[in-house]
Amino acid sequence: MAAFVYDTGFWLLINGLALWLIVLAARRGTGKRLIAPLGYVCGLVLIDGVARRFVLFHYGLRSSQYKSFYWLSDVALALGAFAVVCAFFYRACKEDAKTWGIVRLVLSFVFVLVLGISLSSLTRDAADVQGGLNANAFFFAFQQNLYFTCLVLNTLLYILMQQLEIADSELHLLVCGMGLQFAGPAANFALGSLTPFEFARKMYLFVGPLCTLGMILVWLYAIVRIPKPAQVRALGRLVPVLVRSQNAA
Repeated sequence: MAAFVYDTGFWLLINGLALWLIVLAARRGTGKRLIAPLGYVCGLVLIDGVARRFVLFHYGLRSSQYKSFYWLSDVALALGAFAVVCAFFYRACKEDAKTWGIVRLVLSFVFVLVLGISLSSLTRDAADVQGGLNANAFFFAFQQNLYFTCLVLNTLLYILMQQLEIADSELHLLVCGMGLQFAGPAANFALGSLTPFEFARKMYLFVGPLCTLGMILVWLYAIVRIPKPAQVRALGRLVPVLVRSQNAA
């Protein structure tokens, strides 16, 4: 009963804050600049907050339909996280076309490498009784490898931003928030390697939502601390007026 209350409470809190984040970004006119992280938050709400709940209540926790949908949706979220990290790299390097060209090639190579490693491990270790490929095993291996890769890339991005002395404080907060989100799967995979799977799964029910909540709170702070676009435009209109006044004097 306590686990159900905890899970439901965090579900309401996370999805409520996620929707507030989306509405707040739209009201402040930052939706276009933050399209990648906002798209990821929308995916969290639709997939983890709505679709998984529907499949769970409709088919049951131990059904094959729920297991297949869970791992497939986890791959979708992992791909979304990778896209967000790529968008952050672009934002950090967009002023230098040469650097972004190199980074883009590296990101493409890394994605293909992760896909290849996941497929090779599947064909070696995860065949079903018919001799074909076990789709759930592939989904699990792929999202595990991709989440770990995103964690490494996000850390490298933060180091790169420090080295380049990028002054985009909003991007710094967005990257830090994404690091919190990746901490959940990383901790779960580590626990899965060191402890029984059932214990790791139960721990992730607590660790995962906490990390997601931390990410959303950091992103909310990043949006709240930015001036409204209308105020920025108003300041831009005042500058020529002040210049003309000084020239006239």
